Amino acid sequence: MLHEDLRTDFDALLPGNAGATRRGALKAALGVGYAAAAGAAMAQTAIKTSSEGLVTGEFTYEVNGFKVPAFRAQPAGRANLPVVLVIQEIFGVHEYIADTARRFAKAGYLAIAPELYARQGDPSTYGEMAKLMAEVVSKVPDAQVMADLDGALKWAGANGGDVHRAAITGFCWGGRITWLYAAHGPVKAGVAWYGRLVGSASDLTPRHPLDIAAGLQAPVLGLYGAADSGIPLDTVDKMKAALAAGSPAARASQFVVYPDAPHAFHADYRPSYRAAPAIDGWTRALAWFKANGVA
Repeated sequence: MLHEDLRTDFDALLPGNAGATRRGALKAALGVGYAAAAGAAMAQTAIKTSSEGLVTGEFTYEVNGFKVPAFRAQPAGRANLPVVLVIQEIFGVHEYIADTARRFAKAGYLAIAPELYARQGDPSTYGEMAKLMAEVVSKVPDAQVMADLDGALKWAGANGGDVHRAAITGFCWGGRITWLYAAHGPVKAGVAWYGRLVGSASDLTPRHPLDIAAGLQAPVLGLYGAADSGIPLDTVDKMKAALAAGSPAARASQFVVYPDAPHAFHADYRPSYRAAPAIDGWTRALAWFKANGVA
């Protein structure tokens, strides 16, 4: 269902149906600019978090001989920081994801946002939906993503982070990854923002959140919108049932479904942004990490 994840993310950029197209160049630098399809007026409404008091910027870390590019933000002059992995939407690590990392840094975290399809291509160079799907996103193996996230945590442990207090959060494409990593990796908690829960198995994406729900190693808070046309509420109900029959971490997981929120309601540079659920979700995310021993 990666193609559907992409369509959901891309459609959320469009300000209605009149004259809308699924074309437009995506901005070209890690952590810089927005998906061009959003338009300058939309980007101007986005939240902008200052880097004052923070150490921020791009870096790379090595996984299986490949240098994974990433953006990090952390409070300056501090060590033994709690760690949060910030997982991209479909468009990669652009300004919205970088700003989210800065927000976590302001809250006291070492936040790392890896570019998780760097091996397959640069999403910022694509202006056509079909090509981005076919040439980049559909070629990203879940196993590669899990290994890259393991590598990010290893880097964090050597650069001021306390990997025993690590968490993960992600948006849409990254929301799905959040569920998967909570079953795979050494994190204490996850927050999944409107990530797909079901999908068709393939060689690259053999399992989806519903398939691994019962075996979660870390509790996940799912933040979803009842008006999200791409994620039917019956899949949320199926996920709840699977979690209730699973591990202690699975049983501790929770959902919050915002009644009128569409997909991508946290994405403040998009027309889908809804301030009330976005703010409430952010508050809940920080509280969830604290309650589960991360902060």
